[in-house]
Amino acid sequence: MAINEYVQNEVNKVITNAEYAFPLNHAMASAWILANFKGDNLKIFDMRKTSALCDYSIMATAQNATQARAMLDEVSANLKAQGAHIVSYEGYEGADWILLDTGDIMVHVFNGPARDVYDLDMVYAKNPQVKIPEEFYFGKPTSVSSEKPDLKGYF
Repeated sequence: MAINEYVQNEVNKVITNAEYAFPLNHAMASAWILANFKGDNLKIFDMRKTSALCDYSIMATAQNATQARAMLDEVSANLKAQGAHIVSYEGYEGADWILLDTGDIMVHVFNGPARDVYDLDMVYAKNPQVKIPEEFYFGKPTSVSSEKPDLKGYF
């Protein structure tokens, strides 16, 4: 899979951000990708004190199977480009719940109601959540212009 240059540049900014030590930087980069692919209900859980499986667990909901696969394909390609080893990639065919495991982070993408069925939010509720910056989300306006456009000559 070819990596989108814009996404790769933005992911590199997150990965190299001094505020995020490894493996939090990989979790935040994954969240950036999921948010920019219009994932819903994004959460990052800090699992370091409660799980031997991973340090961070990231969850998102997709609107359909195609979106879910695209989100995780992009996360996988970008993390591999950063040197991460993909331990497991589960649920890709059915796409109700796709899991990407790098050993340090686990990325869960649910398709529609599957998130409510499996209810990992409740299972992970005792773990602290990591705040995802607003600027990670797709479509956030960079500035609001109060000037009205010049429509002269258009009507």
